[in-house]
Amino acid sequence: MKRIVVLASGRGSNLQAVLDAAAAEGWAARVVAVLSDRPGAGALAIARAHGAQALLVDRKAHASRAGFDAALAAAVDALAPDLVVLAGFMHILDAGFVQRHAGRMLNVHPSLLPAFPGLHTHRRALAAGCKLAGATVHFVTPELDAGPIVIQAAVPVRADDTEATLAARVLGKEHAIYPRAVRWFVDDELRIEQGIVRHRRGEPQWLF
Repeated sequence: MKRIVVLASGRGSNLQAVLDAAAAEGWAARVVAVLSDRPGAGALAIARAHGAQALLVDRKAHASRAGFDAALAAAVDALAPDLVVLAGFMHILDAGFVQRHAGRMLNVHPSLLPAFPGLHTHRRALAAGCKLAGATVHFVTPELDAGPIVIQAAVPVRADDTEATLAARVLGKEHAIYPRAVRWFVDDELRIEQGIVRHRRGEPQWLF
C-alpha cells in the first residue's frame, strides 16, 4: 500500500478529486496526510473528513523562508511518503527537498506547459490570443513548472472567455487528469526516458 502525502494551500478541489478516485477505483494507496501552509485551507477539512492527518506548517510562524522550508521538509519526511502530490500548494519548494523526492513528486499546473509557467496563466493565455488552453500534470524538478510531463488536457478558448470562465473549464480538466496521473504512479505504469514520461502500456497521455 503506497503512502501519499498531499501539500495544499487552498480549498482542496484537486485533493478531493484524488480522494474520490482512490476510493472509487480501489487504489493500492492511500492519502495518509495533507499538509498546508495556511491555517484556513479547505484542504485540511477535507483531510479530516477522509481520515487523513491534517497538518499545518504555518509560513507565518517562521521568521525566514529557510526555517519554513526546513520545518516542511521535516514534516513530510517523517511521514515516509512514496509519493508527494502538490495540489495548489502556493510555495516554491526548496531545491534540496525536491531532489530528495525526485521522481516521486507530482504537480498539476493550469496551462499547457511549457507555455505560461508560474502565476496568472489564464490571464496570460487570453492576452496572447491562445486558441487552446489547458492543464498539465508533471513531475516536480527544481526548475519551476519544468519537470517531465505526465499528461495534458486541452480546452478551447472561447471568444467571450474571461479569466474566470476559462479557469473554471481548465479546473474541470485538472480534476480529470490529476487522479489519472496519480493512479498511473501508484500502479507503476510510468517510466521516464531521457526526460520524457511514457506510459508502460501506451495509454493516451492527453485529454480533449
